[in-house]
Amino acid sequence: MSATVERNVRPEYDRELQKIADYVFDFHIESEEALDTARNCLIDTLGCGLLALRFPECTKHLGPLVEGTVVPNGARVPGTSFRLDPVKAAWDIGCTIRWLDYNDTWLAAEWGHPSDNLGGILAVADHLSQKRIAEGEPPLVMRDVLEAMIKAHEIQGVLALDNSFNRVGLDHVVLVKVASTAIAAHLMGANREQLLSALSHAWADGQSLRTYRHAPNAGSRKSWAAGDATSRGVRLADIALRDEMGIPGVLSAPQWGFYDVLFAKTNKDQQLKPEGERRFSFQREFGTYVMENILFKIAFPAEFHAQTACEAAVRLHPQVEGRLEEIERIVITTHESAIRIISKEGELANPADRDHCLQYMIAVPLIFGDLVAEHYEDAFHRQHPLIDTLRAKMEVVEEPRYTQDYLDAGKRSIANAIQVFFSDGSATERIEVEYPIGHRRRRDEGIPILEEKFKRNLATRFPAGRCERILDLCRDQASLEAMPVHRFMDLFVI
Repeated sequence: MSATVERNVRPEYDRELQKIADYVFDFHIESEEALDTARNCLIDTLGCGLLALRFPECTKHLGPLVEGTVVPNGARVPGTSFRLDPVKAAWDIGCTIRWLDYNDTWLAAEWGHPSDNLGGILAVADHLSQKRIAEGEPPLVMRDVLEAMIKAHEIQGVLALDNSFNRVGLDHVVLVKVASTAIAAHLMGANREQLLSALSHAWADGQSLRTYRHAPNAGSRKSWAAGDATSRGVRLADIALRDEMGIPGVLSAPQWGFYDVLFAKTNKDQQLKPEGERRFSFQREFGTYVMENILFKIAFPAEFHAQTACEAAVRLHPQVEGRLEEIERIVITTHESAIRIISKEGELANPADRDHCLQYMIAVPLIFGDLVAEHYEDAFHRQHPLIDTLRAKMEVVEEPRYTQDYLDAGKRSIANAIQVFFSDGSATERIEVEYPIGHRRRRDEGIPILEEKFKRNLATRFPAGRCERILDLCRDQASLEAMPVHRFMDLFVI
């Protein structure tokens, strides 16, 4: 009986990698809506990072790995005095952006936060812009950053439309790493072979498990995981630009490729998917769809599946604030993804646990009429036992229409409804909110509030005059696009 011999024929790069490379190199961005939305995404994302600097659990992670390190043309971390190598700067910027769960969101078969890629984009662009000036070359400008954001959003978001990584236990930051790798490599001047190599290494990495987002292990890693992923993208791009060979069949190789090792099973029964279903599905071609339809977290620092629930709870607050002790039950009607991801019973161990608990994020605004980042902290939770009392009275049920509209490409709703019942038999009205204020369908209503959010966040770090200069620049699309990246970053240095 003869032994099986592997046939050693090196393949072409997987078509999925080729598709990403084609988009990065060849697609020309003409959508004014996408560029305008990217500008708003930029300011919102930076503001989220600035606000996070108020929290010591975040800032303890920031700064050089070796104290006192001096990096020529080092990338800056907004709101700080750090000047770091691009890999660590990407980690730090990404960490601050994601810490409070307040930056933009994309929801589909997979979910995530495409602005997490800004960590790698800004770090690389700031460093390269300074380096070019030092060498007598023209710098990168903020138009380059906005276009990089649009493409990073598109890569992450289109891959998320039909492909659920969470169902096989993997975290969505794999898509941050892939998108950041592609865009960082392009910014750094990669040729096609180098970009494909970088992408192949992103898929070959061991991927993050979702366990740090779920009971009983939910914790603060979920607040820095995206910074780690966008930083890894920069590192892999650098490796590839040193002409490190790629792994052409990284996705499709039988037995050893990503599909067979990590994407073949469902997490429900661990049965193997049919071989044809292991490949990624592309619902649409890459373009500008994701940026144009991105969801902003304007009103609440809360996991996005709960945004409309928080809004409904705020609207119910006047009806219940004088009757909190009389509440008998609270019925929450929601969509399947919210139930699967953030519906929790029992003790909540830390702030990261609380900001991914649907019931907690409803109880707080029912009681107080608002939900802010400080409401997740341990001290606040200990002072208000009524929060857990109300949580214990909540019933969560799925509305099939909400689930269907959540996945509908023409709607992308994130609906929730709440009704409160009292011990005397009376009840509040049933408050239903289908589209959060950060949705594309509510842009006219949402953008002025988003700008106010940015203004408040700026004021947490900078004096009034600096805030006004930044605001004036960021409201002017043409002036912002033309500004050299390093000059823009100068404005955010402490």
